[in-house]
Parts: sequence; C-alpha cells; structure tokens
Amino acid sequence: MTLRPDADFQNFLKQGHFMLQRSRASQRCFFYPRMLEPGTGNTDLEWIPASGLGTVYSVTVIRPKPPAQPYNVALIDLDEGPRMMSRVEGIPADEVQIDLRVQARIAQEAEQFFVVFDPLTH
Repeated sequence: MTLRPDADFQNFLKQGHFMLQRSRASQRCFFYPRMLEPGTGNTDLEWIPASGLGTVYSVTVIRPKPPAQPYNVALIDLDEGPRMMSRVEGIPADEVQIDLRVQARIAQEAEQFFVVFDPLTH
C-alpha cells in the first residue's frame, strides 16, 4: 500500500469530507497530512471525520491593492486538537476576532479543494 497523505486528503475533500489523521496509539489528531505522527513517529495512522468546529487562535487582515478586497489569514484551533491555517469567510475581514467560534466548509477553486471557515451561528 502506498501512503499518499496529501492526495488522500484532497480526495476526501473532493468527496465532501473534512478528515483528520489520528494515531491509534496516542489517539492524537494532527494536521497537515503526514506519513507519521509528529513527535512520536507513530505510523499507525487512521483517517477520522473532523467535527468541523474550531476557534480562531490568531488572525491577520491582508489589504491588497484596490480593487481587490481585504481578506484574512487565520490560525484555527480545531476542537480535535490540531491548529490549521485557513481563512474565515462570511463576515468582513476586519470583524474576525480571536476566540470566534467557527465551522468548517469545503471550498473549491479550479481543481483544488480546501477548508475555509464561517462564523458559527447558534
């Protein structure tokens, strides 16, 4: 069996599933997709569905030259433990705040699929 964590992750996204890798031994999830668990080197990895829930840990607003609109780059602490870089959509870039609760959504541009986040509405 050939391990292709990046390709597997993209295939899951293409099918509409946000998945995370987890070590069976430590039960720790991590992101980005890898061949072995960071810190331990465990290779007993499995894919599990992500809840899609997280909290903004840090955010930076990028202000490109007009007419392009400002956008944000955010670090999101997933409820499963890993931290990932993404962006928060659905509200103006300046309104994204640390500790904002967010929900993942799979987005597509050209042939590339990726995870973005929207503010969690109750």
